[in-house]
Amino acid sequence: MSGASREGARVDECVFCAIVAGRTPAATVLSDEVAVGFLDARPVFKGHVLVVPRVHVETLTDLDDADVGPYFQRVREVARAVEEGLGVAGTFVALNNRVSQSVPHLHTHVVPRDRKDGLRGFFWPRVKYADEGEVMEYAARIQAAIQKSTT
Repeated sequence: MSGASREGARVDECVFCAIVAGRTPAATVLSDEVAVGFLDARPVFKGHVLVVPRVHVETLTDLDDADVGPYFQRVREVARAVEEGLGVAGTFVALNNRVSQSVPHLHTHVVPRDRKDGLRGFFWPRVKYADEGEVMEYAARIQAAIQKSTT
């Protein structure tokens, strides 16, 4: 991807476009013609996934009508896989449009949740993975749950 998006942002400067294109490494859990899901580098909880559309759009309202359904089918699949793969009670699924959007590329957060996990309201504490091995272990568990549902 290169050039400008519909919003005029430089796609070749977008960190998420670089992940989608394979120019920047990420712990990918889902990748198909519609979307890419990868572990957040600054997770709220370990296993926090970002799902981004392959096409560069800044906000949900910029996503073509025909792409909304397929995109959210991928978000739903990742939410199910996070629960199953990590053995958590549920997920918090959210996105920001412009305000609080750290990267100007549509992305949906899928955060693993358990009761009494300490997440309150919209205060998002951040945790760190112990090392790259732990990152890859979490990614593999979620990816295995995705693959299990597609077979």
